Amino acid sequence: MRVISKRKLLEAIERDRTLDGPLNAWHKVVSNADWKNFAEVRQTYSSADYVDPYTVFNIRGNNYRLIAKLEYKKHLVFVKHVLTHEEYDKRNWKK
Repeated sequence: MRVISKRKLLEAIERDRTLDGPLNAWHKVVSNADWKNFAEVRQTYSSADYVDPYTVFNIRGNNYRLIAKLEYKKHLVFVKHVLTHEEYDKRNWKK
């Protein structure tokens, strides 16, 4: 899968340096994945959730949520947000 945009990951790391390892690990796994559907995502990330039209990944022990839109046919992952659990719960990201 091709991850677009890594900028969102770098911005999150700038805000919280403890995200460096977890986000780089996520990026490496996703970049090497060949997912064809959400079920295959769940085989890799069992805690991933589908919140139409996004896939939500738990990052750094469920302290952060990475929200991405996956386009399986094009092998693309669009990173929309990296939020704290509290920011995610406010649901403002859905607007």
